[in-house]
Amino acid sequence: MLKRLAAVGAAALAAGMLAAPASSAAQAPADPGAIPGVDEIVSSPNLKQVAHLDKSAVLPGTNTDWTFKGRYAFGGNYDGFYVYDVKNPKAPTIAAQVLCPGSQNDISISGNLLFLGTDSQRTNDTCTNAASTTEVPGDRWEGIKIFDISDPLTPKYLKSVKTDCGSHTLTLVPGKRGEKNVYLYVSSYNLAAADLPNCALPHDKISVVKVPVRNPTAAAVVATPVVFPDGGNPGGPRPEQRATTGCHDITVYAEKNIAAGACMGDGVLFDISNRTSPRVITTVRDVENFAFWHSATFNNAGTKVVFTDELGGGGAATCNEAVGPNRGADAVYDIVGKGDKRRLEFRSYFKIPRINADTEVCVAHNGSLIPVPGRDIMVQAWYLGGISVWDFTNSRKPKEIAFWERGPISTTTLTGGGSWSAYWYNGFIYSNDITKGIDVLELRDIRTAVAKHFRTDVFNAQTQDNFLRW
Repeated sequence: MLKRLAAVGAAALAAGMLAAPASSAAQAPADPGAIPGVDEIVSSPNLKQVAHLDKSAVLPGTNTDWTFKGRYAFGGNYDGFYVYDVKNPKAPTIAAQVLCPGSQNDISISGNLLFLGTDSQRTNDTCTNAASTTEVPGDRWEGIKIFDISDPLTPKYLKSVKTDCGSHTLTLVPGKRGEKNVYLYVSSYNLAAADLPNCALPHDKISVVKVPVRNPTAAAVVATPVVFPDGGNPGGPRPEQRATTGCHDITVYAEKNIAAGACMGDGVLFDISNRTSPRVITTVRDVENFAFWHSATFNNAGTKVVFTDELGGGGAATCNEAVGPNRGADAVYDIVGKGDKRRLEFRSYFKIPRINADTEVCVAHNGSLIPVPGRDIMVQAWYLGGISVWDFTNSRKPKEIAFWERGPISTTTLTGGGSWSAYWYNGFIYSNDITKGIDVLELRDIRTAVAKHFRTDVFNAQTQDNFLRW
């Protein structure tokens, strides 16, 4: 299950795993109206690539999300997960690789526990499973796997928890003060008839997994709260606007006892004072422009939410003139009111201002805040649209302040790729590129310089905390 790389030698060099800012010489300010050449790297002057690592032959699948602990970055992959040593961010190395196939393999960490979410029906819950072809529900498995990472170089598989519809994403939720448990909010949904044997409709709920920190093998689903008793958004009026059959992703701000849910056709604000019974405070819809509510990010004050729209499901060219600036964009909402009277008020859209080729899959995807006190600034992945740093301090007038991207993979065929997740961690931006590996970027801008002084030992982008307390 585990292949440990003790050193990077000649074989690693041949595999292209040595850290090197690939094509860094090509980085230059780009003409916003020009589309870069195939694999050409362009950027604003203040955002530069400082390292790159190709994927290995052990885990060649799709790269997905990130989580971080100390000197290690853990990168999800459809074939398992990578452990990168990023003690020197400008020279990262692959420290370990865990082969454990499963779609998404969304990833989070709490203490010495790593959680991996599987959203494809497998023959069993081991790491030697195969994709299931049987129509018998009892013969299928999908859900959560738990690993002990006391030694990050030798992760140990401890326990699995099966969940309805699997785990498209998972969100780590800290227990209340003094509690010796953590929780996982498991988001999943049904989009196809093939999902029915293990994901019956209606699926208007999330799964809550309770994990006793001192006895993680006792982890179990303890609640399946129904989020949409009315069935949620029925979809439409445009064909690409999805009906709600579950949530795609949830971001929690545990200190403030709130969570934001991106739930296909609905944006949701939750009260999570009771960790096992998240309660809907308010919902919002955007029938004019949004197609698929994908993810959410709070500002540090917990007074705003940025929702992303995964127009085209991560498989379409949406950053072109035909689609325009408001569809497939981020939407900035202010949280107004107090207590149960809180509501989400739309303020503006933000979309990368560069036009992509019609062959580039581009979509608003995963990002995180950059810790700048008094400002609301985040970095965000846009698949082949690259990486954008933007400021939404003024909710009504968000603006981009930096960008980095590779050109299209093909000029003739619509092709997926690019940055799945781009997060700020201890002074650098880490991008998990779907097809090419990982990139490390350095932002040098007076507006964000103070962020270099903030440090945290563990970082999960969907488990927000107050960076002023780091």
